[in-house]
Amino acid sequence: MSETVQDRGQAPTRSGFVALIGAPNAGKSTLLNQLVGTKVSIVTHKVQTTRALVRGIATHGTAQIVFVDTPGIFKPRRRLDRAMVTTAWGGARDADVVLVLIDAERGIKGDAATILESLESVRQPKVLVLNKVDRVKRESLLKLAADANERVGFERTFMVSALTGSGCVDLLDWLATRLPEGPWYYPEDQISDLPMRQLAAEITREKLYLRLHQELPYSSHVETEKWEEKKDGSVRIEQVIYVERDSQKKIVLGHKGETIRAIGQAARKEIGDILEQKVHLFLFVKVRENWGDDPERYREMGLDFPG
Repeated sequence: MSETVQDRGQAPTRSGFVALIGAPNAGKSTLLNQLVGTKVSIVTHKVQTTRALVRGIATHGTAQIVFVDTPGIFKPRRRLDRAMVTTAWGGARDADVVLVLIDAERGIKGDAATILESLESVRQPKVLVLNKVDRVKRESLLKLAADANERVGFERTFMVSALTGSGCVDLLDWLATRLPEGPWYYPEDQISDLPMRQLAAEITREKLYLRLHQELPYSSHVETEKWEEKKDGSVRIEQVIYVERDSQKKIVLGHKGETIRAIGQAARKEIGDILEQKVHLFLFVKVRENWGDDPERYREMGLDFPG
């Protein structure tokens, strides 16, 4: 899919930012990973997994497309919710193009309907992306696309499956010609602007959610506290999983430490695959009451602290 600079000859380069917005669990992170060609954003079945803006960088022909994965937009109830929704809309208004992702199975209802109503305040070119189209009949898809286009003046409509990649190359082709001419923002081989320490923490948080989807409340947070490159080429990483209560700490540890060992093993393997290094991962669990009201935590997550 990508080419070297030499392959492109003298063709003008293009670059720009493309925001992905949608309701929680619409498939934004899965689509981002598919478009970039590797994992840059964590994916779980737990809603609102993405908390801050995650940028994934795709090189497509002469274009560098910087995708911005935003937190799912929903009706906020807590301070952290408000920070995420504000960040999502901010990401949309700062982009060159906005991709509005709708789960074709769920259709236009709830949060998706609210998002379409709110798009009037976004002046950037908007593109409708219907996801999970492989699970819906064609007649229903056409009706859904017509309904969405009646509500919002979309420039284009694409039908994709973020999971299988169907329709994604067509989307990349179009974006590569739609972005403004200009130099690239990042080196050719860079796939994300997320620091490796932060991505490693996000991977551990993903494994935590996947393992404890039912038991663990939303209020958990992972931080990479130490990162040491060893002489033998391996890396030693120490991370802390923060929870708000002692009862949650017991859940994360599990019986005789079985749960945290399983989380650590899964995270260590994936971090090692990404780094292409041997990883020694050490996880600790600490109780930090009301971390959701601590401005410092928001700064670490890349969020503005709402008053």
